[in-house]
Amino acid sequence: MSLPLSQVARIGAYTLRQHIKGGKYPLVLMLEPLFRCNLACPGCGKIDYPDAILNQRLSFEQCMEAIEECGAPAVSIAGGEPLLHRDMPRIVEGYIARKKFVILCTNALLLKKKIDDYKPSPFFTWSIHLDGDKQMHDHAVDLPGTYEVALEAIELAKSRGFRVQVNCTVFDGADPDRLAAFFDEMKSRDVEITVSPGYAYERAANQEHFLNRERTKQFFRDVFSRGNKGKNWAFTNSPLFLDFLAGNQTYECTPWSMPLRTVFGWQKPCYLLGEGYVESFRELMEGTDWEKYGVGKYEKCSNCMTHCGFEGTAATDAIRHPLKMMQVARKGVKTDGPMAPEVDLSQARPADDVYSSHVERELAKIKAENPAAAKRVVNAA
Repeated sequence: MSLPLSQVARIGAYTLRQHIKGGKYPLVLMLEPLFRCNLACPGCGKIDYPDAILNQRLSFEQCMEAIEECGAPAVSIAGGEPLLHRDMPRIVEGYIARKKFVILCTNALLLKKKIDDYKPSPFFTWSIHLDGDKQMHDHAVDLPGTYEVALEAIELAKSRGFRVQVNCTVFDGADPDRLAAFFDEMKSRDVEITVSPGYAYERAANQEHFLNRERTKQFFRDVFSRGNKGKNWAFTNSPLFLDFLAGNQTYECTPWSMPLRTVFGWQKPCYLLGEGYVESFRELMEGTDWEKYGVGKYEKCSNCMTHCGFEGTAATDAIRHPLKMMQVARKGVKTDGPMAPEVDLSQARPADDVYSSHVERELAKIKAENPAAAKRVVNAA
C-alpha cells in the first residue's frame, strides 16, 4: 500500500515550489482540536490539564482557518482523542473539500462506533496508534486489551475501503526482535507504519522510558538489520529519515515544518515544545527566534529524533540530493560501520520550565470569558 499518485504529485509539487522560493514553509499542519482523551498513557504530555482546559474544543471554523493560514498540503489530526470531537466528521470533510491530505490519528477505542461517520477518500487515512505488539502496546497505553481493539479496527477500516496506517512510537526498553516481529505482522496485514522514537514531554507522567540519541541510533540499527535493512517493511517515513534514525545522517531539526495548532493557539516553537502560544501562523513564523531551538541549542531538544522535527529536514535533503535518497531507498538503511558525526550538545542553553505559566494564563482567560466554564465538567463526546 502506498499513497495515491495524485497525492504524491500534489505534495511533491508543493514542496518543490516552496524550496525554489526559499524561506521557511510547513509540510504538515499538526492539529490538536482537543486535549481530552479516553486513555491515560504515561508517556503522554497532553492529559494532565485541568478539566476546564480539557473541555475546550477548536471549532470547525478555527480548524479551517488553521489550514488556510499555513497552506500546508496535509494535516495530521491528533489530540487527545479526536473521535471525541463532535464535529470531527465535518472537519475531515472540510479539509478533503480543500484537497488537503488528512491523517486522522486515533487510539481506535471508538472507531467501530464512529466509522460510519466517515467515507473512504484518496485524501483520507486512518492512523491507528499501535506501539508495538500486544505486551508493548498495552504497557505503553496502560490499559489491557487495547491491542486487540486496534487490530479489529484496522481490519474493519480496511474492509470498508479506507487507507490505514499505524503510528508506532518506540520507548526505551523496547526489544528489537519483538519490534521487528510486530513490523512483520503489519506487513502481513498490508498496513504501512509511521515510526518514531518517543519524546520526553516535560509534563509526561513517566520520564524514565524515553530513548536518548545514542540508544535510539543503535536500537534502530538493530531493528532494521532484522528486516533486510528495513526494506522488508512499508514505512510512511522517508528513507532518509529512517537512515537518520540509524545514525547515518547528521541532521538539525526543522521545527516549522510541522506547526501545531491547539486550543491554546499556535504552539511555539514546534509540535513537541510548548514554549508559548500565538494567535496566528504568521506570528509563529515571524515572531519565533528559531535559532534558540534545536539539538545542540536547547537542552529540551537534546534527545529529540522524532519524525515531526526531522522529516522536514530529510525532505529538504532529498530535494537537494535526490541520488542519495534513491540510493538509501534502493539499498536500505545502513546498519553497521561508523555512524555520522553527532551534533555537539555541550553548548545547549538550559531548559526553561514554562508549562505552569501556560496553564495559568489559559485558565485565567477561560474564567474571564465564562466563569462557569472554569468549574464545570462537560461531556463533549
